[in-house]
Amino acid sequence: MHKFYCPQKNISVDQIIIHDPDQAHHIRDVLCLKANEAVGIFDEYSNVYKCLVAELFKDRVILKIVSREAVGNKARTEFSVACAIPKNSRMDDIVDKLTQLGAERIIPLITERVVVKLDSRKKELRNKRWEKIALSASCQSQRNNLVVLEPVRDFSEVIRSSRDYELKIIPTLCAERKALKTVLEEHKPRNVLVLIGPEGDFSENEIAIAKKEGFLPVSLGTAVLRVETAAVAVASFLQLFYAER
Repeated sequence: MHKFYCPQKNISVDQIIIHDPDQAHHIRDVLCLKANEAVGIFDEYSNVYKCLVAELFKDRVILKIVSREAVGNKARTEFSVACAIPKNSRMDDIVDKLTQLGAERIIPLITERVVVKLDSRKKELRNKRWEKIALSASCQSQRNNLVVLEPVRDFSEVIRSSRDYELKIIPTLCAERKALKTVLEEHKPRNVLVLIGPEGDFSENEIAIAKKEGFLPVSLGTAVLRVETAAVAVASFLQLFYAER
């Protein structure tokens, strides 16, 4: 059954109206769903609704609610990823893959060695595009909640706002490191924050600052990975590691 997102403000006792034109187009013109076909809906509070298509319009889709339940299926350990923005459009793929792999929060990151230059207008446009990608990936992967996609942050901002995380790790090619698996086995956190550096790695100064704030340097193996590969590798490992706990 296909699943879509709808904010609770558009959900009544017996009816849901999808006003998002992209989702309406996907339901009507891509999937070619017809009246009385079943679809799933989730809202921002992880409530899940089983519905039937009632009416299809160019700018909206009206659904009849058959049943609803509060899933409350958040993982025991949530993980967030602050990832340095790579060149070209590779951040699009990173947002897509991290959403599919269950990241709770994605933070596009500017570090000393990030070569991408974004003014305020470009940041706003990129964020809007990434939000659409995250929404599509959430529906495709059958999530029951939306990933939190933060605005583009500087390294120092992320470090300052990291104090609520019980485990903070920074994969790096420098400094004294432990294997990622070893660090995870030594801790039982409710939430994890991972910093993914740019091509060329974090600077020595950034690593020192992160360590001072409690980040643990980890190794991802002997290979030198691209930004997008490192992000997906870490998220995949975390998702599988905590799924078994």
